[in-house]
Amino acid sequence: MTAQNTTAATPAAKTSAQSKALTPIAWKFPITYTILALVSLIFFGLIGRDGETTFRIATSGDLFAIPDVVVSSTVAGLILSLILVVMAATSVYLALKRITLAAWFPMVFGILFVVSFLAWAGGGSGGVIPLTTLLAGALALSVPLIFGAMCGLVGERSGIINIAIEGQLLAGAFLAAVVASVVKNPYAGLLAAPIAGALVAVILTFFAVKYWVNQIIIGVVLNVLVVGVTSFLYSTVLTEDPELWNARQKLPDLPIPLLSDIPILGRVLFDQNILVYIMYVVVIALQIFVFRSKWGLRMRAVGEHPKAADTVGIKVNFTRVRNTLLAGAIAGLGGAFFTVGSGLAFGKEMSAGQGYIALAAMILGKWNPKGALLAALLFGFSKSLGNTLQSIGTPVANELLLMLPYIVTVLAVAGFVGRVRPPASSGVPYVK
Repeated sequence: MTAQNTTAATPAAKTSAQSKALTPIAWKFPITYTILALVSLIFFGLIGRDGETTFRIATSGDLFAIPDVVVSSTVAGLILSLILVVMAATSVYLALKRITLAAWFPMVFGILFVVSFLAWAGGGSGGVIPLTTLLAGALALSVPLIFGAMCGLVGERSGIINIAIEGQLLAGAFLAAVVASVVKNPYAGLLAAPIAGALVAVILTFFAVKYWVNQIIIGVVLNVLVVGVTSFLYSTVLTEDPELWNARQKLPDLPIPLLSDIPILGRVLFDQNILVYIMYVVVIALQIFVFRSKWGLRMRAVGEHPKAADTVGIKVNFTRVRNTLLAGAIAGLGGAFFTVGSGLAFGKEMSAGQGYIALAAMILGKWNPKGALLAALLFGFSKSLGNTLQSIGTPVANELLLMLPYIVTVLAVAGFVGRVRPPASSGVPYVK
C-alpha cells in the first residue's frame, strides 16, 4: 500500500517540480534592491560624509523622554549599506528559488535605505533630523492624497474612472475656505467641502452615465473647468474683500488624552484636527465595507460584471451614480485640508496636482483601501523628507528635493506596481 502511494505520488511531484521550474524568474525587485543597495554602499558608506548626524526622537511634553541618537554618518551609512547588500543578495537567491518575498521585506528595506540616506544627509554640518516633525509632516501632506485615493477607489470599483479628483480637491478647498470665512467658523467650511466635491461628481456622472462620454476625457475637462472657475472667482471676488470671502479659518487640534503624549506616534497620530480623525474612519470603514458588506459586494459587482449584476436585480447605473457622488464627497473633504485643515486662505490651483498623485496611490495600492493608504503615505513622506532636508541644509540640490515626490510617484507606479488589473468594467458605460 505504501509503495503504491509512493509510486502514485512520484509523477505528481515531478509535474509540480517541472511547473515550478518553468515559472519565469521575477527579476524586477531583486534588480531594484541590488541597485539601491549599491547606491547606498558607494555614496552613503564608502564615500560618505565626515561628521555626525543627530536623530531627534522626543519632543517637549512627551509622556517620557527619549534621548537623541547621535551616529557617525560614515559608520552608520556603511553598516546599514552592508545590511542592504545582504538583503539584496537574499532577494536574488529567493528569486532563483522562485520564492515570493514576504510583505515586510520591501518595507524594512525601504526604511533602512531612508535611514542610511538621512545619516548621510545630516553629516558634514552636524545636522539634526527631527523624526517626529518629519513623520507629522508626512501625515499632514498625505491627508488630501488619502482622501483622493479613496475617492478614486470607490469610483473605479463601481465602474467609473474618476480623473476629476484634482478638480474635486480644488473645489472642496475653495468652498470650504469661502463658507468658513463668511460664517467665521471652520467647521462650517468642513461641512461645505464634500458638497463641492459631490457637485463635480454630478457633472461627471451626468455625461459618463447618461451620454456615455469617454470618462477620461470628461475628467480632464472637469479639472480644467474647476481650475478656471475657481481662479476667476478668486481674482474677481475673493481678492476684492478677502476679510469677508477668504479669511483664514483653521480647525483646532483635538489631542487625545494620554495617547497624544506618547513619543513620536502620539504627536503624529493623536494630536490632530477632526479632519484627520475623519480620514482614519473613512479608510477603516472602506476597508471593511468594500469587502465585507452587501454594499461593497454590489459595488464590486457593477464594476466587474454589470450585466451579471443587472440580472440579479442590482440597478447598475443607479449604483454607479450613487457611489460616484459619495466618492466626490470624500474628495471634497480632502480638499478642505488645503484650507481649513491647514489654516490657509484659498489660492489659485492650490491642489497642485495632488489629485493625479492620489490616482497613482490608488493604482499602487491595487484598488485596495489599505494599499492606497500606504502608497499615499509614501508620497507624503517623500515630500516631507524634501522639506526637512531643505531646512537642515544638505548637498542635494533644492530643485531635486522639490522633484522628489514626483520622482517617487513615477518610480513607484512604473517600477513597483507591475501588472495590475483594474475592475473589468471600469470606464465602460453600461447599456441595458
